[in-house]
Amino acid sequence: MESPDRVRKNAGDEADSLVLWALGDKLGRMRKPPLTSEDLWGDVLAVRERAPLIHNVTNFVVMNFNANVLLALGASPVMAHAEEEVQDMAGIAQALVLNIGTLEPAWIRAMKLAMGRALQRRIPVVLDPVGAGATAYRNQSLAELVEAGPPTIVRGNASEIMSVAGLAGATRGVDSAASSDDAVQAARDLAQSTSGVVCVSGADDHVVDSAGRWATLSNGHPWMTKVTGVGCSATAMIGAFAAVQSNPWQATVAAMAYLGVVGEWAAQKVQATGGGVGSYQIALLDGLQLLDEETFRARLRLTVKS
Repeated sequence: MESPDRVRKNAGDEADSLVLWALGDKLGRMRKPPLTSEDLWGDVLAVRERAPLIHNVTNFVVMNFNANVLLALGASPVMAHAEEEVQDMAGIAQALVLNIGTLEPAWIRAMKLAMGRALQRRIPVVLDPVGAGATAYRNQSLAELVEAGPPTIVRGNASEIMSVAGLAGATRGVDSAASSDDAVQAARDLAQSTSGVVCVSGADDHVVDSAGRWATLSNGHPWMTKVTGVGCSATAMIGAFAAVQSNPWQATVAAMAYLGVVGEWAAQKVQATGGGVGSYQIALLDGLQLLDEETFRARLRLTVKS
């Protein structure tokens, strides 16, 4: 009997999940589901309590919002991209986040320097391949970064992940023309080639790793696509979670789970008062700071496959 692949994470069904997993065990012994909402909430608390320093080499468009997201989450952001200091900054950070949204040669050189120092120190490196597939220069820059690493975690939309994996994914600038479900196999192939973790974000977020683990998150809200920098902020959040959780797959699941639940919570709050996406941006920051365990665990929709 195969282990069931669906483990719904909320306070009401985790006991049932334990029973199902026990039935699926060939030896008939009770065993814990691969990931619980309690595990993920523990990672949220760890970020809040430890306030990890996250070094971001990110793009001009999202720099301010990314920093505010990390602060609301409880992390400590630093935005530094000068070649003269990135190695020193990566030398004191707990994680490095690289985002190629606004490219130029000096930034790519800085990213390589920072990545080299981060890998030397064995801290997580998270890569956001913004706009992968849009231009030849962007693709070449990404190839150089992946070869210089590889990164611990890659997060992007479906078109970006398909492009980095070597497939022809249609892209519209930084937006995806494919669904996240379309890119799962590309993500798994990329995870194998980098020996790391890959997250495909979309209506459903998929998180896979080179060991074959696969989590699907079904939270979030369409308004998340109407605020500049939410996707890039997801990558920054992954860096914060990876800084406190040594398992990069779990760290990525935790970050995406928390952002997805906050996205839903924020939309409900704003829509109840007749607000729009301007208010929604502020509500996202409020939710990242204030969301409680009960709300997180009750709302979380997570499927784990292995």
